[in-house]
Amino acid sequence: MTGKSVDLQITIDADGWPQEARLRDIVSRAVRGVFDKVGAKSSSACELSLLFTDDKAIRRINQKWRGIDKPTNVLSFPAEPSVNPNALPAVLGDIVFGLETISCEAEVENKRFEHHLSHLVVHGLLHIFGYDHEQETDAEAMEAMERQILQTLAIPDPYNAID
Repeated sequence: MTGKSVDLQITIDADGWPQEARLRDIVSRAVRGVFDKVGAKSSSACELSLLFTDDKAIRRINQKWRGIDKPTNVLSFPAEPSVNPNALPAVLGDIVFGLETISCEAEVENKRFEHHLSHLVVHGLLHIFGYDHEQETDAEAMEAMERQILQTLAIPDPYNAID
């Protein structure tokens, strides 16, 4: 990313997450990968808020905002209806992560936890930039972007590789 950096506001409100410094490193690398891929530019710092919580809390958030009464791995809440990578807003939005779901997925899929979390940071931030996976063609495009970004971070393809 050219220009100023992203101000990462990290909140950890559940036990079991890596230490904040480690989370900041994981998130920073993933955010940089997304910004490089989408060509994001900013003349001043922009803020991204990240909440690392448990499945109980993310389930409540998922129910409240999406009407889905179950935990999930990641939720994204863009601050703006659309984000132009060439003129970033002061606040990008919020991304919420559910620990137990992420841990379980990583274990079941035989992935390193940090690799899976990096993928979900990329996935969540792409949602903030307007990418989605509602339609098959959109899903394919978003997955291709994720693969390309993760490859630059030396993380195996999350859709068919085993760490």
